[in-house]
Amino acid sequence: MLPPEGYTKASPGQVCKLRMSLYGLKQASRQWNHELTRFLVSLGYIQSKHDSSLFVKTKGEVFTTALVYVDDMLITSNSTVEIKILKQNLDKKFTIKDLGLAKYLFGIELCKTDTGMHLNQRKYILDLLTDARLTAAKPSSFTLPTQLKLSLNKGTSLSDVGSYRRLVGRLLYLTMTRRDISYDVQHLSQFVSAPKDVHMQAAIHLLKYLKGSISKGLFYPVQPHLKMTGFSYADWASCLMTKRSLTGYCIFLGQSLVSWKTKKQATVSRSSTEAEYRSMPATTCELLWLSFLLKDLHIQVQLPVTLFCDKKSAQQIAANPCFHDRTKHLDIDCYFTRDKIQEGFL
Repeated sequence: MLPPEGYTKASPGQVCKLRMSLYGLKQASRQWNHELTRFLVSLGYIQSKHDSSLFVKTKGEVFTTALVYVDDMLITSNSTVEIKILKQNLDKKFTIKDLGLAKYLFGIELCKTDTGMHLNQRKYILDLLTDARLTAAKPSSFTLPTQLKLSLNKGTSLSDVGSYRRLVGRLLYLTMTRRDISYDVQHLSQFVSAPKDVHMQAAIHLLKYLKGSISKGLFYPVQPHLKMTGFSYADWASCLMTKRSLTGYCIFLGQSLVSWKTKKQATVSRSSTEAEYRSMPATTCELLWLSFLLKDLHIQVQLPVTLFCDKKSAQQIAANPCFHDRTKHLDIDCYFTRDKIQEGFL
């Protein structure tokens, strides 16, 4: 690195050789993660193999978890003493700021009641509207129109493409608690390479919808049973530009929605059955990952997991080991669902 200002002993052209990472370097965040991981492991915590940001410690009947995001940490345990000990150790090693009970984390507001917990990003949406100068705009009662199909061929190119990209990026972060805009944000994100004015107008319309539903979010009720259930869906050939289908899924843990996604499929499907069948492995992979994560949290997963699909022909292909003419061209990964059904997971 260049010699810092005020250091006069360096000759012209000389540089400093780094022995440790400093803030601002590309390696800094990774080195910090290594240091924090080593320290938590030394305290008896085990890093999850399925989510490297999750650390778990079991000591008798005491169970403690720590969820890390860069230099922010969320701690939960069935023992307040164990939480206090972890805080003291962290403060002695790194010097921390204790914010008490979690109420605002990663841009998400957490409101806990006797019946459950409500998550929303109200302040985040307000910041979005302020930056877009839409705080006084008339709110909309719906997201993007159902028949709206955007493409790269219509509209005028934007002079400031960065504003559209930043807006879409912030909307993507908002989908963590707003599953109602998941499809719309996926649709808008396809045009970040060459956005047009019609794309920006659609994004502005979505912001107006958020203004009218600013307090919407997720509610996780207190419930005794945590049966995992998946719902798989595909929108056949919905993309006007590539004729590819969309995969959509949502996963419930009991009555709580814990995972959802909308994504364009990698290949063109020849039929609606094939499109539905291709969306099932994506849902199966998410179900499998969640089952591993729940085991790390000492939550027993009830098997088999129920996967709903509204296409009978796709269900039959997944359950029937016979080789059909209509499935000769499918990739091997599409048979991943069939294997999990035979194993008894689904």
